[in-house]
Amino acid sequence: MSLLVKGGLVVTQNARRQVLRGDVLIDGGRIVEVGDVKGKADEVLDAKDCIVMPGLINCHTHVAMALMKSVADDVKLEKFLDRTFAIDAKRTPEDVAVGATLGCLEMARTGTTTFMDIYYSEDAIAESVEEVGLRGYLGWTVLDEQFTTQKGRPIDNCAKFIRAHKDRPLIRPLVAPQGVYVCSDETLMQAKDLAAKEGTFCHFHLSETRYEVYEYQKKKGKRPADHLADIGFFSKGDVAAHGVWLTMNEVRGLAKNGVSVAHCPTSNMKLASGGVAPLPEMFENKVNVCLGTDSSSSNNSLDMFLEMKFASLMHKSFRWDATVVGAQKALDMATVDAAKALGAGKELGSIEPGKKADIVVVDCDTPGMVPTTLDNAVANLVYASPSRAVRHTIVDGKFVLKDGMIVTLDESGFLKKAKSVADDLVGRTK
Repeated sequence: MSLLVKGGLVVTQNARRQVLRGDVLIDGGRIVEVGDVKGKADEVLDAKDCIVMPGLINCHTHVAMALMKSVADDVKLEKFLDRTFAIDAKRTPEDVAVGATLGCLEMARTGTTTFMDIYYSEDAIAESVEEVGLRGYLGWTVLDEQFTTQKGRPIDNCAKFIRAHKDRPLIRPLVAPQGVYVCSDETLMQAKDLAAKEGTFCHFHLSETRYEVYEYQKKKGKRPADHLADIGFFSKGDVAAHGVWLTMNEVRGLAKNGVSVAHCPTSNMKLASGGVAPLPEMFENKVNVCLGTDSSSSNNSLDMFLEMKFASLMHKSFRWDATVVGAQKALDMATVDAAKALGAGKELGSIEPGKKADIVVVDCDTPGMVPTTLDNAVANLVYASPSRAVRHTIVDGKFVLKDGMIVTLDESGFLKKAKSVADDLVGRTK
């Protein structure tokens, strides 16, 4: 099945960051041609007055927590954690699956085509990902047995999940050690070894709060990132979430070891965990930085357009410098830099011939996007936050959202079910 996306304003995100008026030809799930396309297709999609852009990539979330929006808002971090952990401990596999589907629908509607996740029961989440039709990099949580609610050893559960799902086209399984606060050195190295054995990588929380860093320093005599570098845990291709409380030495260590950082500005601000991740210093030291929303309980949104905007504005304000994290860099972190973090730079992140056809079409004939031109298209995508204007979401050359309607499942029927499951889940912990 071939598709011609015709007459749009194409934000290619190629090496030259070209923005051009033209067409995109898709065939067999891949982009075949970009620009003035002469060939015909089985279906033609009119993209006049629209931006055609690469699908956004959310590099850190806990998608199944979509059912847990607003369960602990406007409270201190400790109370937030107590409340969310209490609810999370009561979850069933059905709760996880329904939450994951809900989160995937939100991402599909807001222009995200690929996401990276940390959670348990990732087998249930994988089914939701495939049902909605997104692309999921799914990390099964690994931690010390004394801290887990999982049945069996978490490292064994993770290994089983990877082996059962590594050949599924929309799923990339990976290893997700939760963080140094619940992972011994032995558990961390087991996670590293498993990732190497299975040809994947590790995704983990790192230095999110000052409390986490200082408590670990008391315990180990070193800051988390320094200690992980010293024991040889880091591997090229790993992705650390947050990275707020890092020293320059730790930043250089991440760069040396080829570890990307998934920056989560909205979650960090909303939880008031303190501090601002040192992005300019990461850029200067060639650390690859991508963006993540974190969970719906700490963000309330899985909207990557908002994440790009907040990432830019947070650092401009903190550094007193309007040139820091400009619109183009914010878009890079949500597309090409994110694809690099996933080890998928040759497959995802830009609209170029040969890459997978993960594409989003944004309606610019709406008040919030008028005027959109060749010159301001990137700025409008970041600062106008046009998630409400997403008209089509295409993954692997197939529509997930078409003309503003989810086409892979009965969305209205599912939402009724999700409301009921959410009410039941929250009610169990009252």
